[in-house]
Amino acid sequence: MAEIVGGFLLPHDPLIFQQAERADEARRNRVRAAYRRIAERVGALRADSAIVIGSDHYMLFGPTCLPQMLIVLDEAQGPLERLPGIERGEIAVDTELAAWLHTRGRDAGFDWAVAKTLTVDHAIAIPHALCIAPNRDVLTVPIYIASGVEPMIRMSRARQLGAMIRDAVRSWPVDRRVVVFGSGGMSHWVGMAEMGRVGEDFDLEVLRHVAAGDLDTLAAYQDDALLARGGNGAFELRNFVCAMAAVGSCAGKVIAYEPAPEWITGLGFAELEVR
Repeated sequence: MAEIVGGFLLPHDPLIFQQAERADEARRNRVRAAYRRIAERVGALRADSAIVIGSDHYMLFGPTCLPQMLIVLDEAQGPLERLPGIERGEIAVDTELAAWLHTRGRDAGFDWAVAKTLTVDHAIAIPHALCIAPNRDVLTVPIYIASGVEPMIRMSRARQLGAMIRDAVRSWPVDRRVVVFGSGGMSHWVGMAEMGRVGEDFDLEVLRHVAAGDLDTLAAYQDDALLARGGNGAFELRNFVCAMAAVGSCAGKVIAYEPAPEWITGLGFAELEVR
């Protein structure tokens, strides 16, 4: 039977690549080292597949279509935008696992939007390029949830989706080791007057809850509090909640944290260790 053997929470800030020179060399090196550490852990866990939960940024899905949850079934490539140092290329999709998650989700009342082929943006492309692709045989299932653009998926539904993913993987009658990524920034005020501010106190509080495996507290954050303390970018906490629910009972291990006003966000990296 398939099993989820671990998970990771990490940022997908495109400015790390598009405006790398804005941060000093020490910060750049620490951030790169954190991504490398996750890639090493994916290898150490002997993962066969990676489920990446990211957020739309009004780049893939505009005003004509705003899916609450979307899964890529067959083909993917990316990144959609130009990210220096990350070339656009094919992302090998685990089509068998994606089909299983799609079917089991529908059976459980989750009405997926489906992309049979998709060019993904930085939410999927960054973790894939830096943490999954270095482990050459690991396949990917890209999932987008509405955590960046209103109307957003409810926090409770993001948690339910993660739990469904966990149950679906456990019921898959295939010998496969799976890791789950929650891909998102922490505090950042996108396009707002406060853009460039970092809510370090908020970010460290979130990471303390992650370290404790306290999904209940994370899932209880209300959007007005997220906006006030972490900006509109903190709505991506839904990605963390979904990933943690997919891993199940876990303890978090913080790999790195960088408050990076140069890149307009707080950058948090953590591993979710299955209990």
